[in-house]
Amino acid sequence: MHEGPRPVMRGRFVELVPYERLVFTFGWEATPGAPDIPPESSRVEVTLTPDGDGTELTLRHSDLPTVLEEETGDGWAHLLHRLAETAEPGDQPLDQAPGPCEEGERC
Repeated sequence: MHEGPRPVMRGRFVELVPYERLVFTFGWEATPGAPDIPPESSRVEVTLTPDGDGTELTLRHSDLPTVLEEETGDGWAHLLHRLAETAEPGDQPLDQAPGPCEEGERC
């Protein structure tokens, strides 16, 4: 089990185009175990492009320290894989999806 304070990611939204693009700054508060990426020191761009019956998601994370590029890329790959597993074709559109989970439910 993790002991001590958990790393906290901090940034701000820079651009939001609904259903198309999201840009935000990214970094970690100084905490033991957190990557050495100061808050708001890097930039993440997420672009959504229609692709047949689905959507292609492109993620670019820039201004990273060279030494952390591979580790950060691996982290994003893991999270995007989990997103792909969750967003199976045929899932309900967001405007028809059920509301937030109740306490104790697995979502």
